[in-house]
Amino acid sequence: MPEPDASSVRVLAAGEALIDIVRPQDGTETEHVGGSPANVAVGLARLGHPTRLATHVGTDERGRRITAYLAERGVRLTPGSDSAERTPTAAATLDATGAASYEFDLRWELPEIDLAGVGHVHTGSIAATLEPGGSQVVRLIERARATATVSYDPNARPTIMGAPEDARQRVEECVGRSDVVKSSDEDAEWLYAGASAEVIAREWARLGPGLVVITRGGDGVLIHVSGTGETTQVPSRRVDVVDTVGAGDSFMAGLVSGLLDEGLLGSVAARGRLARADLATVRRAVARGIATASYTVARAGAAAPTRGELDT
Repeated sequence: MPEPDASSVRVLAAGEALIDIVRPQDGTETEHVGGSPANVAVGLARLGHPTRLATHVGTDERGRRITAYLAERGVRLTPGSDSAERTPTAAATLDATGAASYEFDLRWELPEIDLAGVGHVHTGSIAATLEPGGSQVVRLIERARATATVSYDPNARPTIMGAPEDARQRVEECVGRSDVVKSSDEDAEWLYAGASAEVIAREWARLGPGLVVITRGGDGVLIHVSGTGETTQVPSRRVDVVDTVGAGDSFMAGLVSGLLDEGLLGSVAARGRLARADLATVRRAVARGIATASYTVARAGAAAPTRGELDT
């Protein structure tokens, strides 16, 4: 059977969608639709990949706003995703550099999901940690591996995940069930204090993923491929930063999009190709991640580009 074209591979993102309440230094307050897996879903849909989101929002005003926002950007919710009693929120307080710290008000459960026809599953952040949904996510990606590829971003939230030693077991469970793992250097350092990004990437790669990427903000991106054991660093783009909200999610969407286009995600056969890939094979996908993240940080909120906007 011929493999589907990258533009027809169905993607499922599983995880939180919520309302970000953004509080900058000037004392104003604005609300935006957010949530790491939701941001990744929007980013992939904007780049032309058919994408659904399995989440847990309400039918209140904020929940309706989230559903409408996602639909306008091409993301459909899976059945049962609007069954929460109250739509979750995250209050993001920005410091003088635009970096955000978060406080969350949410309950997380995963609806029943039909994986028929799904070629790739993405998850991470709160969704893989907060119970009861966290254990449901682990079971989902375990089930998905029979027919699809998996990407994962730990996206550490210490106020929810607790101490690093408590979070590591779940993180490593998810890493071991994934084909692509992306983390920021701050999250990796929080999880494994004192270990270098290179050491963490190699240790994660030993658990199973074909590609591990650790972003370093303005210092670029570290890439490790399991097939050859190669590691390298790629510089970031110079850009005037407005804020960093959603930057990591935008990078993740660009990376997954690039890997889908390269035929390195989207099927069991693609998993095999990624497992054998060298650095040269994955660099274009990483470059797309850098480009999408650069677009996002130059704008307020979790802005996601289309392919046309990336070209210009």
